[in-house]
Amino acid sequence: MKNNDFKVRPLTEVYGTNCFNEATLKQRVPKSIFKEFKKVQNGEKDLTLNVAEVIANAMKDWALEKGATHFTHWFQPLTGITAEKHDSFVNPGPDGNVMLEFSGKELIKGEPDASSFPSGGLRATFEARGYTAWDTTSPAFLREDQTGITLYIPTAFVSYKGHALDKKVPLLRSMAAVEKQSLRVLKALGDTKTKKTYTTLGVEQEYFLVEKDFYEKRLDLMHTGRTLLGAASAKEQELTGHYFGTIKERVATFMQDLDLELWKIGVSSKTKHNEVAPNQFEVASVFSTANVATDSNQLTMDIIQKVAVRHGLVALLHEKPFAGVNGSGKHNNWSLATESANLLEPGDSPKDNAQFLVFLSSVIEAVDRYAPLLRLSAASANNDHRLGGHEAPPAIISVFLGDQLSDVLANVAGVATESAAVSSKLEIGVDSLPKLPKDLTDRNRTSPFAFTGNKFEFRMVGSSASTSGPNVILNTIVAEVLSEYADILEKAEDKNEAIKQIITNAYTEHGKVVFNGNGYGEEWIVEAEKRGLPNLKATSDVLKYNLAPETIEVFEKHMVLTAEELESRHNIYSEIYVNQVELEAKVITKMSETEVAPAANKYMKEIADTINSSKEFLPESLLKSQKDLVVSIAENVDTLLNETKALETIIANKPEDLDAEVQYARKEILPAMDKIRTAADNLETLCSKEIWPMPTYEELLYKL
Repeated sequence: MKNNDFKVRPLTEVYGTNCFNEATLKQRVPKSIFKEFKKVQNGEKDLTLNVAEVIANAMKDWALEKGATHFTHWFQPLTGITAEKHDSFVNPGPDGNVMLEFSGKELIKGEPDASSFPSGGLRATFEARGYTAWDTTSPAFLREDQTGITLYIPTAFVSYKGHALDKKVPLLRSMAAVEKQSLRVLKALGDTKTKKTYTTLGVEQEYFLVEKDFYEKRLDLMHTGRTLLGAASAKEQELTGHYFGTIKERVATFMQDLDLELWKIGVSSKTKHNEVAPNQFEVASVFSTANVATDSNQLTMDIIQKVAVRHGLVALLHEKPFAGVNGSGKHNNWSLATESANLLEPGDSPKDNAQFLVFLSSVIEAVDRYAPLLRLSAASANNDHRLGGHEAPPAIISVFLGDQLSDVLANVAGVATESAAVSSKLEIGVDSLPKLPKDLTDRNRTSPFAFTGNKFEFRMVGSSASTSGPNVILNTIVAEVLSEYADILEKAEDKNEAIKQIITNAYTEHGKVVFNGNGYGEEWIVEAEKRGLPNLKATSDVLKYNLAPETIEVFEKHMVLTAEELESRHNIYSEIYVNQVELEAKVITKMSETEVAPAANKYMKEIADTINSSKEFLPESLLKSQKDLVVSIAENVDTLLNETKALETIIANKPEDLDAEVQYARKEILPAMDKIRTAADNLETLCSKEIWPMPTYEELLYKL
């Protein structure tokens, strides 16, 4: 049978077969062990070696039954990609036989060599030791390919001294921080039953597909993930005819295999469709806790790329692989929930809605106060090319609520809005706050941070980024505001008055961040400046906020990141930015000198030879256009080579200081690259297609 023949093997039997989920664990360990482990997951107890031994043995037996030979602690270092070191279950037996073993100690902790992973100055080069620690809240799973089957154990990654060296540790810490403060607020509001809150996350992942043969003929795509050169296609996306269109059979087959791979490991791939740009697509999963959703998205990106190759394709996760068409984002749908309710969903009673408005206000206030940090969470050299154009949100952080919800907040605060005059304040009380409809807003695709009924959709995140960064910051800044609200509510004699004051202050002092209009319009940039909202257009503008006093204060207060850990991230992300820009600069110079210029000169010679051989047969007037073409080619080749030499000089003269190098990369290297691209793209439009040395946009975007 085919792997994807669900008539032979129903999807219900396939889903989660390679995931060591809660149901599998419950079947394979004693009830007492399962109950104790659930307490560990809920933070009520520490994991004991005895429990770990039983679970490790069950996990090993399950993996071996399915053909696994190795296990790995799977972690997410600060490189932005995942890492793994594989160990076999094999141990020598006493008589030369083999024993298959996997201990509780091996499950709980691993020790990969950490020396080659970036630390940003947290340790010296010779301090190589690092530890991976099992994330008990994220299920283990099996990965299978032509090389075999391996058991993957999601883990955190820390240094010998306990510093976070990865993206998972701060995410888990931030989830604990926002849980602690949200429980304080709930208790102060009279909810004594809720014992647990969760940060929930749903991720929409965009990507492009191109022919593998075309990809391998483009040096820029292979080394940088984006086309550094390339003239616009005659047909682009003017009518957005690709969006939600019929999925081509070849792509549908790829998507079916992708779904199967994801479903088998328990990733709930839910939605798939054509995106706006040609050959651009999206896959989205069902909501889960933020750390599990982040793990699932990292797996999704990896599996998209591997499955694509099996189909003779290459998946591009870069935020802007093609100039002039849509870039790719990763919509980060964030919310906060209890065991039984979504705290960002309107309720059925005035009390529920008062609670809803308090939590809603906390997010609005947090986003306004810490807008530069939220912008920082989506910053990268790749994403700089995407933001602000072709259906990507601008670099200005704003919140979309919709007119109805904005009016409710304004009414509580006693403030008139354009859509509703206020004659008297809307009172917060047992019977006075009206019932709010569940669907309070339309969708606003132009907003970077939009409330969509029961969650906030952060649309600024780049397609290749880990969702850890945005959610670490969201959790931490909301935790800070909730801690302040809890302080007020816990001391308040009149709870209704305190709630009203919280909502009023949030709206009157931070409502300037609320914008329900067209975020793509030029008039919004002017209006945002009047409101005092920051417009941080580039990564080089926001990296400094890693080290801002207010950043250090809030992260240390909530024990998410120390000052040392923040400084290390600043250094690492600055290095990544500089290295990406410099790599692109080196690639574009090589392509210009070894591919574009030779091809243009060859075509120019062909035309010149044609002119010379035609002189005795044709009058001068009929040769003028061809001579003009030769001149145009020659002028652009001259510009291309001169600008290439200029860029090489710029690269050679870069400053040594890292912060200065970041600014230099943006202000000197990138503009110089643009000049080279202009000349190269001009030459592409002048030269014969047969002589052009690389696949064009027409081929990359329309042949699949």
